[in-house]
Amino acid sequence: MSKVTVVGAGNVGATCANVIATREIADELVLLDIKEGVSEGKMLDIFQTATLMDFDTKLTGVTNDYAATADSDVVVVTSGMPRKPGMTREELIGVNAGIVASVVGNVLKYSPKAVILMISNPMDTMTYLALKKSGLPKNQIFGMGGALDSARFKCYLSKALKANSNEIEGMVIGGHGDTTMIPLYSKATYKGIPVTELLSKEEVEKVVADTMVGGATLTKLLGTSAWYAPGAAAAYVGESIIRDQKKVVPSCTYLEGEYGQNDICIGVPAVIGRGGVEKVLTLNLTADEKALFESNRFSARLDRRPNASRRNPCSPQDDGNPTTIGTGQTIPCPATEATAYAPYVNHAIYGTTAARRLRRRLRA
Repeated sequence: MSKVTVVGAGNVGATCANVIATREIADELVLLDIKEGVSEGKMLDIFQTATLMDFDTKLTGVTNDYAATADSDVVVVTSGMPRKPGMTREELIGVNAGIVASVVGNVLKYSPKAVILMISNPMDTMTYLALKKSGLPKNQIFGMGGALDSARFKCYLSKALKANSNEIEGMVIGGHGDTTMIPLYSKATYKGIPVTELLSKEEVEKVVADTMVGGATLTKLLGTSAWYAPGAAAAYVGESIIRDQKKVVPSCTYLEGEYGQNDICIGVPAVIGRGGVEKVLTLNLTADEKALFESNRFSARLDRRPNASRRNPCSPQDDGNPTTIGTGQTIPCPATEATAYAPYVNHAIYGTTAARRLRRRLRA
């Protein structure tokens, strides 16, 4: 018997649960949320499609009852505030850090051996935070951003080539951010033919640019973060774990010497099986790709000065105040959470103006 728990019944979590249920990836599926009735309602809705979609996965929806998640093999964490138009993933740090830390702690009380798959944004930072706060082995907790970004890369390659997307191979490594991901066009192929032989330089550059802002494009169109592709990507990775498929999936994982990096969670190709991240594969990157990966590493390095010297990453002035950093969006930022998790504001803070401003505030 296999069991998966999805924490967070928002658009991404519910979509992930729907894909897991209808594809019968697990024997049992639990959807948990803090809002009364939401998980129960969505799981009942999915259950009512069972005879239409021909599946018999056992479905349970619960409100903040972590005991119901006991003995899960995989836990998908989608909890947190989604992006709004104009927001970067990095601007969610102050709100989502405390949520993610609490969720992971509660999950491990009942499923200490579960593989934890992080989706909450900013995903690279949340993965690092959850790993450090939980003390889990690095293979047991990782982020799924590379699976989503790679799917978007192949989508845009398909559109440019006017080809079946399932005939295209391509992957994205680096950070799960609009300025930090690295679509590896040098290694992308269409039925074994390098795409650089089929597309012009300008066409390739457009595919890369569209991929990098794939999430932001959807946020602008939808008014909130996307959910179909993120939810499906999480289910895809979860299936590789549950069924021990050993798929090679670009994943945000903790590096200890791989690619010359240490003490960082960042996207690299990895073999995903029953043990989670079972192996990191080393690619021969081009000089440009190496330079981009190295710049990601410098941007993602953790500032380790004591907490006492840090400013609240959410508020430019007083802990607990809301912020509108770079977006015009008011983001509540609880003082205790903002201060406690400031040390983990690392991987997601990259090249955007708002991100640089955040880093300066942390160092003030």
